[in-house]
Parts: sequence; structure tokens; C-alpha cells
Amino acid sequence: MLRGMRKASSNWLGKTIMAVVMGVLIVSFGIWGIADIFRGFGQSTLAKIGRTEISAEQFRQIYTDRLQQLGRQFGRPLSSEQARAFGLDRQVLQQTLAEAALDEEARRMGLGTSDAEVLRAIYNDPNFKGLNGQFDQQRFLSMIRNFGYSEARYIAEQRRVGLRRQIAGTISAGLEPPKSMVDALTRFQNEQRAMEYVKLDAAQAGTIDPPSPEALAAYFEDHKVQFRAPEFRKISFVAITPDEIGKWDTVSDEDAKKLYDQRRGQLGTPEKREVSQIVFPNADEAQAARSRITSGTSFDDVAKERNLNLADVDLGLITKSAILDPAIADAAFSLPSGEVSQPVQGRFGVALVKVGKIEAGSMPTYESLAPEIKKQIATERARAKVAELRDKMEDERGGGASVIEAAQKLGLTPVTIDALDRSGRLQSGQPAPNIPRGLDVVSQAFTSDVGVDNEPIQFNGGYVWYDVLGITPSRERNLDEVRDQVEAKWREDQISTKLRAKATDMVKKLESGAKLAEEATSVGAKVETAANFRRDASLAGVPAAAVTAAFRTPKDGVGQTPAAGGSEWVVFRVTDVTVPPGDPASNEMKQLKETVQRALSDEQVAQYVTKIESDIGVTVNQAAFAQVTGANSN
Repeated sequence: MLRGMRKASSNWLGKTIMAVVMGVLIVSFGIWGIADIFRGFGQSTLAKIGRTEISAEQFRQIYTDRLQQLGRQFGRPLSSEQARAFGLDRQVLQQTLAEAALDEEARRMGLGTSDAEVLRAIYNDPNFKGLNGQFDQQRFLSMIRNFGYSEARYIAEQRRVGLRRQIAGTISAGLEPPKSMVDALTRFQNEQRAMEYVKLDAAQAGTIDPPSPEALAAYFEDHKVQFRAPEFRKISFVAITPDEIGKWDTVSDEDAKKLYDQRRGQLGTPEKREVSQIVFPNADEAQAARSRITSGTSFDDVAKERNLNLADVDLGLITKSAILDPAIADAAFSLPSGEVSQPVQGRFGVALVKVGKIEAGSMPTYESLAPEIKKQIATERARAKVAELRDKMEDERGGGASVIEAAQKLGLTPVTIDALDRSGRLQSGQPAPNIPRGLDVVSQAFTSDVGVDNEPIQFNGGYVWYDVLGITPSRERNLDEVRDQVEAKWREDQISTKLRAKATDMVKKLESGAKLAEEATSVGAKVETAANFRRDASLAGVPAAAVTAAFRTPKDGVGQTPAAGGSEWVVFRVTDVTVPPGDPASNEMKQLKETVQRALSDEQVAQYVTKIESDIGVTVNQAAFAQVTGANSN
């Protein structure tokens, strides 16, 4: 129906008719109160805090952006089910409400941030600096577009962030972590242990006879849910991103050298000079002072006679562009080291300028920058192409074309995956190889349906369109389909059970005074040792579970723990516990204190936000929240 409406409204007559129809519908909804269009807490509002309303679409964008960011970090898409299992849906909601609460508080307190302060923060952001270490406008625009921001929206968001930081900084100012807390955490972090241990694996489990048909069938019945076939979906998608399109473009050396020459003044490291100046009320006094300096009086002595301190005279080691007075800058950067200028008429009087140390500038060669410059050119060209293809793709989709049809018409190559489960795996159990890293198309497809005209996904500065072409529901498998898997799992469980019993028996003997070496010999294993390891250690050949268990066991105590999913067990004895003294001046201790202070500050701000929310009131539309996060899709 949506495609039909879009196709119908593709010409001027259709647009006119659709405008009249939609106008009538909107007025009708307003009169009869359907969806509460014109006022109040309608279906499109997900939450309200004070006077601020957070729309469902606004929260959907925030939530989707967050899942995509996490997907890029994990290297695979994060499904809605996984996100809810981790509690990410509630975390994002609480963060969004907290930000809105601080925005309300800033408005109530009449706080503001100047344009200059916002721009200064943006200019100083290292993420937006180019090859020369300076703010790069094109890089800035490219990066914020990748995250779905326009320039105006990003600046407005940074203004709000600045105000939130003002409030948070005031709330947490002066917080100092208690010494007892730092000492306890230092002990926890620095404590070291040593142990001797034995690893038991399938060799110690003994012979495992194959299961009888009856035993295997019974095991399958008890564990049938583990072997259930998941729901699979057939999907198609096409990606239009600068990275993809940039691969098509070969940038010539001629074009790259042209950009190199245009930016030559920005690419190198500028010359720096130590500059000092003394300002006089007129040229005569300045000339008289210079004559004394050339006769042997030092520059600093002349400054002292005029009651000037070092800060008044010394401008430091600076670039020419950092000197605000052009006349002084020209004089300072035309003198040799150690020379004093003739009187210079500047903005604030007549000055004598002295130059000390000179640090020459540097200019990187074209060859050293060529790959990066070519990449920038290709990416910039690709961005323009992305916008052009996006509009054409939307036109094709609006005309009723499927993703495959639209892609082929535009000369793009769509991807079709015949069967994909919620975790992004094929029926073979292998991850789908043709989904770009970080693309969240799987979870999106599993919240859609066949025939739905889906909105494109923003991805890597571009867009991805997708269709769900088919759905194969989850089903129970019969034993014949998964016999090998069932038998392998049955064998693993048998090994784990035998190893657990053997490890338990060994622990009892050790607690009664037996030696670990003797017990190891009796089962055909060997004793190994690990010394001076901390609780966060990653030791070669030592299961992480054994390290964790060792820190739950006192000195000379024994214990056991499964490893490798139960197919291996570790029996151990803790032989030593030490706590090395901490060095208050070490970087590790400083980082620990900073971490504790940050945690205390976060807690303080969280309590403050909770008080704000309590005072101004918070309302959440649970139905809209469930709709956005996919909680009601099952």
C-alpha cells in the first residue's frame, strides 16, 4: 500500500490528490482525537520530562545509532533480542532521559554557552584535525555526516553537551576519593597469587562407550530445545557508501598533486621563533632604547627599567600566525636570531622586537602524503555520488521497485542471502561472509516482514536498502537430522561428568593431606605452576576460570573448576598470596584514583539527575518504547 501511495503521488496530479486526502485525514483525526495529533501525550511521544517531549522516531534514531556503534565495535550486528538481554534498551532510555533532564535544568537556570566557546571546542577536537594537525573542515563535515548529523544539528548538540558538562562539573567539583577506598582497591588490584595445578581432559575421563539407540533417543528428548532449527530469513540488500563507491574511482597523480599544492600552506609544520617585544609611547624613545641595546645594554635590562616583567615582554616560541599584530609579526619573522628590530609602529605603540631561537618549519613530500590525499579525493567524490545514487534509489523504490530491481537498474550489485538466522549465520552454522563489518541489517530484517518497504539504514556515511524476501519459521528437528550433533553433545556431557567426579575425588584427597604430584601421577597428568599473577592476568596455557577460582581460595587451599566448556577440569592448590606495596606516584595509581573519582562523580551526577526527574516529572510511553526496541515483535 505504501509503495502504491508513493507511486500514485509521483506526478503533479497525484501529489495534489494525496495532499487533499491527507489534509482531510489530519483534520478528521484532530476533530475526533484519533492519535492525539495536535496536543498532549500522543502515540508518537515516547517520553516526556518536564516540558521536553522525546518522540518515538527521535528515540528510534538514538537507539539505532547506539546499536550500530556497538555492532561496529563487536565486529558483528547486535540484534534487538541481544540488546534487550544486555539491558541496552533501558540503558539508552535512561541516558536519553538524563540528558533531557540536564537540558531542562540548564534552561531553568538560564545557563548559556557562547558561539565562540562551542566553536573552540569543535576546532580543538583531535578527531577533526587533518594531515597538518589543524582543524579540517572537510574532515569535520565527513565525520558528522557519518553519524547522521548536519552541521547545524551537530553544533546545537555540542552546545547542549557543553551546558550539561557545566552542570555536571559543578555538582562533582571537589570530590576526593576516601583513602580507605583507594587502599582497598589498590590491594584488590595489586594482589598476586601463585598456584600449582593439574589439568584433566578427555584422556583422564577414560573410555566412553557409544550410547545405545535408546539412550541417545532419551538424551535427545531431554535436550530437544538445544537442537531446534532457528528461524531463517531470505534477505537482499545493497550498500551505497563512500567506501564502496570510492573503490571504483582511481585518482590520478595529477589530481592529487593539484590538491597537495593547494594545501601546501596547511600541510607542513610552520616555522616557530622565540619573540620578545618592548612597547614605547613614541618612536624617539624606541630609537634611543635601541641605540643603548646596540651599545651593550641588554634587552632585558631595558625592559626592567620600564618596570616590565617577563610575561609583558616574552611572547614565547610561536608561529607567525599566532602574533595578532601584523607589523610585529612581519618584523619578528624577517630578523635573524639574536637581532633587535628597528622601531616598529604596531597597533599598541612603537615596539622593539627581538628574536631568539628559531625552529625551522618542515614540509612533507608529495610522495609521503599521496596515498592519504588520493583517499581523501576518492572519498569526497564518492560522497557526491552517494547523494546522487541515494536520490535515484529512492525514486526507484518509490516507483515500486524491489531492492534487487532498483540496484540492477542503477548498475549496482545487490547481495542476496537465501537463509540467515538472528545471529547472522547461515544454515551451515558459519557467519554470512558478505555482510559488511558493523552493518546492522540482520536485526533490522528480523523486525521487518516480507513485502514491507523498509527505510534505508545509515551506514559508513551512506545508506543500505534491504528487503525480506522469505521467512522459514523455527521448528523442531527430528533425531535423524541432528544425530551426529546429538551424539557429540552426549559424549561431551559424559566426559564432563566423569571429569567432575574425578576432580571432586582428587580435592577430597588433597584436603586430607595427599600431595598434588602423587594424585597427578595416579591419573596420568602432570603438575604445572603459575606464580605472581594478578586477578586480571591472562596466562598462556592456564584457563581463565582457574585464575578466577584461585582468587576465591585462601592460601594453601585447594579447589577445582571446569574449563573449555566442561571438557576440561582444573584441580589446584594456592601456594602463595602477596600484596606488593603500591607506589603513590606511579601512573597505575594515578589512573586508579582518576577511575575512582570519575565513578564517584558519575554517582553524584546520577543522584542529581534523579532529583531533577523527581521534581519535574517523567512519563514513559511503554507501548511506544516496546515498539521501538522490538519488545512486542514476537
